[in-house]
Amino acid sequence: MAVAVLQSRAAIGTDAPPVTVEVFLSGGLPSFSIVGLPETAVRESKDRVRGALVSSGFSFPQERITVSLGPADMPKGGGRFDLAIALGILVASNAIKPPSLSGLEFYGELALTGELRPVHGLLPAALAARARGNAVFVPTANGTEATLAGAEVYPVESLLEVTAHLMGRHCIDVLPNTLPTPGRPSDEDLKDVIGQADAKRALEIAAAGGHNLLMIGPPGTGKSMLARRLAGLLPPMNEAEAIETAAVDSVLGRPLDLAQWRRRPFRAPHHTASGPALVGGGSVPMPGEISRAHNGVLFLDELPEFKRNVLEVLREPLESGSITISRAARQCEFPARFQLVAAMNPCPCGFHGDPRGGCICSADRVAAYRGKISGPLLDRIDLHVEVGRIHQSLIRAGRAAGESSVEVAARVASVREIALRRSGCRNANLRGEQLARACRLDGESWSLIERASEQFNLSTRACHRILRVARTIADLAGTDGITSKCVAEALSFRALDRRPGAQPLRSA
Repeated sequence: MAVAVLQSRAAIGTDAPPVTVEVFLSGGLPSFSIVGLPETAVRESKDRVRGALVSSGFSFPQERITVSLGPADMPKGGGRFDLAIALGILVASNAIKPPSLSGLEFYGELALTGELRPVHGLLPAALAARARGNAVFVPTANGTEATLAGAEVYPVESLLEVTAHLMGRHCIDVLPNTLPTPGRPSDEDLKDVIGQADAKRALEIAAAGGHNLLMIGPPGTGKSMLARRLAGLLPPMNEAEAIETAAVDSVLGRPLDLAQWRRRPFRAPHHTASGPALVGGGSVPMPGEISRAHNGVLFLDELPEFKRNVLEVLREPLESGSITISRAARQCEFPARFQLVAAMNPCPCGFHGDPRGGCICSADRVAAYRGKISGPLLDRIDLHVEVGRIHQSLIRAGRAAGESSVEVAARVASVREIALRRSGCRNANLRGEQLARACRLDGESWSLIERASEQFNLSTRACHRILRVARTIADLAGTDGITSKCVAEALSFRALDRRPGAQPLRSA
């Protein structure tokens, strides 16, 4: 009887809990069993491991082989445990005798030829291994991804290469932990948008404070153009944010685009997207669009065309910055701290309020169309801006003489630094005592908010969001205090607030 113990990690959402791979060889009729809640891909590793060992020139033990993946009550999926299982069999059968396996973790799916194939979700595993001070052996195709974690990474091509390294016959060089250089700025420049001064102002406020934004206007007025330029106004992600975002793509098995490193992601799902596609789901929970937009921008064009139940699932992640997907067998939490930008027409035909006329929608149809967006969801959108049709003379003039994205981005970065020094977070994330300290108002400003609350039936949440927007406007103006002018401008960006039952706001 012989036992070999190796270390690996499972993939549960963006977490990588440790898994102990124990291989036990004993007498009896030859058999090969895997225990510890293995899913189909793990159970099938028996055939992959057998083929890889024989193809690599090793004899497959004619004994009773039991592989235990602990802890026993945690589901294990994928082919990531193949390499650890194969090495465990070799060690337990004395085919190889490595000096020590302590402090090492093994990942990789085996081909029948003994070569290693890449696996999903390796970046979270490498991050967890680094936190424990462990080195990782990974398929070469996963090597660059694993080095982002800062761990000691050994890239390997085949089972034979791993065994040769463990036995000291061939040394595998550790990959250098060098982070990629930041990607170049976006080519989409705010200067390309002709006119739309109010919308550009709202976009700058949204970028500076991290506020959610809704644009309403007829077709062809530049709503999508404006939305696509928001990511270019935001400061680049820091290294921690970039790794968080890359971890989501790693879980999905998508190749990391290092040319876009530290650039804010911009996701624009179609309005036919389902709830699971937007927020994540599946029998084995996987991240959705809101997680792929983590630390970046989620753009929902034609907002009322999304199914209402799909939009409602955004309410929780907009507040918490994460989404929890629960299934019978497991529960996964994915990051979802994104900035929402949405666009919609003012009515079903798109021309309600257009000075050119042409709207064929009744008042009831317009109300029903806008009613597809619930009050609680609108409460979570800080800025509602109307994007009107521009004058023909501006179109003939061609490229506008407005500010470029680089100029606006410089102001945005300055305001974000001010907010971080003052409260440790963006203005859009101010809560409780932070909100009270950062958003002190004089009597005139409070009176203005109270009158607006009574006249437009604003909810308390909407009033708090107005305070946060006013704080950002004050920061852009370079003033410590929030003036009534700042509050008035913030109120001007709440065009769709018309709900009964709210009480006047007295304190933050």
